[in-house]
Formats: sequence, C-alpha cells, structure tokens
Amino acid sequence: MKAERRGMTSLAVLVDLVGGCVSGDPSTSVSGVAPLDLAGPDQISFLANPKYKEKLADCSAAAVIAHPSLSGSVAIPLILVENPYLAFAKILTFFEVSPHVAQGVMAGAHVHSDAILGENVTISPGAVVSAGARIGKGTQLHSGVVIGEDVVVGEDCLLHANVTVREKCILGDRVILQPGAVVGSDGFGFAPDGSSYFKIPQAGYVVIEDDVEIGSCSCVDRGTLGVTRVARGAKIDNLVQIAHNVQIGEDTILVAQVGIAGSTTIGKHCTFGGQSATAGHIKVGDNVTLAARGGIPNNVDSNQTLAGVPAMPHRNWLKATMTMPHLPEMRKELRQLKKEMAELKSKLAKEDS
Repeated sequence: MKAERRGMTSLAVLVDLVGGCVSGDPSTSVSGVAPLDLAGPDQISFLANPKYKEKLADCSAAAVIAHPSLSGSVAIPLILVENPYLAFAKILTFFEVSPHVAQGVMAGAHVHSDAILGENVTISPGAVVSAGARIGKGTQLHSGVVIGEDVVVGEDCLLHANVTVREKCILGDRVILQPGAVVGSDGFGFAPDGSSYFKIPQAGYVVIEDDVEIGSCSCVDRGTLGVTRVARGAKIDNLVQIAHNVQIGEDTILVAQVGIAGSTTIGKHCTFGGQSATAGHIKVGDNVTLAARGGIPNNVDSNQTLAGVPAMPHRNWLKATMTMPHLPEMRKELRQLKKEMAELKSKLAKEDS
C-alpha cells in the first residue's frame, strides 16, 4: 500500500524544512514542485543560479526557491536559502517521496526458511531471498530481486526490480539499487593456458557501505580474493562497470559508462565524467575530477582536474583541443618553413665556399 501524496502546504512549513527565510506571504500554499517555465499558480519552482533571474519575470509559480541575493527583486514570494538546489531537492522529496508502508512477504515471493527478515520489510512477488540471507528492517525488495546465500542487506534499503545481489555480499543501510543492478558478479579473471583460458574462481565478495546508490544495469564485481568496496555515500550512475577488488572512496561520483579496471583504488570526493575510465592496479587520490571520456593510465595525486587520454591537467587539455583544428594549417606552414630553411642552408653553403 502506497502512502497518500501530500496536499497543499504553506511556505512556512517548507521553510522550516529547508531553513532560510520567506520573502513575501509565508501563508502562501503550494501543492508541488515544477520547472520555472511550467509552474502553475499552486506550485513552487526554483532558481539555482541568480544570474538567470530574468526568467522570474515570466514565471507563473506561486513561489520560488532562490538565493538571498534575489530578495525583493520580484513580487512573488520567495524561499531564500544559500543553496537553492539542495532546498529544491528536499522540498521535492517532501512532496513526491512517500514513506514506506511495509507489506511483509507478499504472495509470490520466495523466502528461504533459513533467511532472517527484520521488521517492516516488503518482499514483493517474484523476489527471491536465499538461505542464510539477512534483510534489515524497513528494507524493500521489489519484484525480480534475487538475494544470494549469506547476503547481508542493511536497514531501509531499496532494491528495485530485477536487482541481483550474489552470495556473501554485504549492503549497508539506506542503499539504493536501481533496476537491473548487479552486485557480486564474477570478476573478469582468466589464466592463459596455451591456446585457451582457465577460469579463475572469484572467491571474494562485495561491500556496499551506507547511503550508496547504484544505477540501472551497473555491475560491481566480487573480488578474486578479498573485497571489492564502494564506500559510504558514493553515487554510481547507470551502465557503470566496477571490476574485481576495486576500492571506491567516500562520496565519489561515477557518471554513466565509467569503467574502473581491477584492483584500482579511487579516493574520496572524486568525480568521473561519462565514459571515462582507469587502467587497473593504480591509485587515484582524493578530490580528483576526470572529464568525460578521460582515461587515467597511472597513479594520480589528489586535488586535480584532469581530461583527455592519457589524462592531463584540464587547462593543458583545453589548450591542446583548441590547437587540434589548426593542425592541417600548421602542418602546411611547417613544410614551407622546412623548405625555406633548406634553401637558406644551401645558399649559405654556396656563399661560404
């Protein structure tokens, strides 16, 4: 059973939720959140960047979440906060995310008699919980979820349809796995045997720490021996590959189609743009940003912004890419200079003789 959606709510209630203050009538009520150009007279919108304040002129919203620098700039009520985007996220959650109403083990679910279930769980039709698994209180397993033997799933986790968590893996609290995510698949390990390959058993496991979210169809491979770990607060987009024995640091973000090769360590607060990648067995420091389609082949120190393949400081990469369109012209000029240089050398040689 799904909880009812919230109804009309005053700005006074919302500002208590997000902090800041109200510029205008705090009794103004709204029913939900919408973009600036689509918001109606019973909705609240947001403006994350004050430099786009001219967009407020045509806004029909009942109120707008904005930075304090916009106080008094428009007639409509404002919720003024230092971080409008964060306030938007909290208010959107308030209106759109219903509290979990536990359903227990529903008809069509299969829970092994040796599994241990916490209080207020929901195990949906078609979900499978194997022997020795432990499911924490308040956790939801949607249809098609498969929990392997001896898996531990923490409290208040949300596993969407068709997620697989294989044997011995561990999920912390408040973990979200989007549809089709796989935790604990075999690492890509094969020993060459002349003309063929011998499969190396993948005997390790995966630990996903608290407050991690993993996107649809992303895979986190189990360690060959030991652990693959995604640390607290990391956010992983769709279609990301994390290989065996990788360590992902706290609050790191991996955008779609990132690939992290085996036994690599990624530090805290890193950001990897779409389709970027690393080689295996390297270490990337803390606070490293890698632009989309970048590639890191070697160890990288902390506190850098990189781009390109092989990755280089972002400023250098910008200079290099700006040069690329001029290469044909520069090549032609270089040939002409070489020709002129040869002619000059020939002339000087004749004069010396």
